[in-house]
Amino acid sequence: MACSLTASTKIFQMMTGKLLGDGCITMQKGRKPRFQFAHTTSDKEWCFYCYEELLNGLPLAPPYYKKVQDNRIQKGFTKCFQVQSRTDPLITWLETIWYCNRIKRIPFDFLDQNLTELALAWWYQDDGHLSKKENIPKKVILSTDNFTSIENRQLTDFLAKKFRLYFMLDSQNRIILYDQLQIFYFLRLVEPYMHTSMVRKLISPNQTHKARKRTTIYLPDNIQVMKPTAEINKKLQNLHTLHEIIMDRTSYIDFYKKRIAHRCIMKETRGYQIIIDEKYNTLLHSIRNRTGLTVSQIVAICFLLND
Repeated sequence: MACSLTASTKIFQMMTGKLLGDGCITMQKGRKPRFQFAHTTSDKEWCFYCYEELLNGLPLAPPYYKKVQDNRIQKGFTKCFQVQSRTDPLITWLETIWYCNRIKRIPFDFLDQNLTELALAWWYQDDGHLSKKENIPKKVILSTDNFTSIENRQLTDFLAKKFRLYFMLDSQNRIILYDQLQIFYFLRLVEPYMHTSMVRKLISPNQTHKARKRTTIYLPDNIQVMKPTAEINKKLQNLHTLHEIIMDRTSYIDFYKKRIAHRCIMKETRGYQIIIDEKYNTLLHSIRNRTGLTVSQIVAICFLLND
């Protein structure tokens, strides 16, 4: 079904993120549907930002403070800010897309058009969590437990096809990224759309890695070297090109989809003890900090850049 209503593309994308996340469409018996969302008081800035952005296309009442009974916590209640809309033809239409017999479902045809990087970022800020240790990301969790496990498996397939992100479904019916390389890529996708209050869901690009005079580089069987130290250091001349690609977000995303996602998630089978020239340390560390690539993967890419 095509929507004949007037609505900006950006509104659809933001609503997609919200409805995958903390937003919902309520409907009392005999009345038209209304859109609403709520965020804990600690996320007040995010709540007010969403309200201001969505106000450009939806008839929203201002956020208001409320207490919500919650027996799962010791206090017995949570404090939040809630936003609710007035009735509107757009919301009525979205209710038919996102709900079946008043049960929220995942409308994959709608997502195909509207689950963009912006929508992904809003979803993540609403219902996502970044687990990290000493600024090293361990996993990204998107809470999708309100959907069925069948829908969530379809959702992981959808995300793999659209973004080259390979989520897994855990025992709590949430989808999770465990692979560090993909986590860095995911965070790069959403980075421009992250609100300043959501810094906890990002990582600092200023990590440091200790340089090792001697290290072991693992390469796949299709890369053959006879003189490891000399040949690998020669290929590391491509680090300058790779660094330029990595530091530009648009070129990195394109490079990841075309080259890294398919060719660098590969079996590293053969190890070579080498000494890396110190002049390459700064570039190596910078690339690692922005991508999560291992030194071995970076070396492999330097070989592939000549393909």
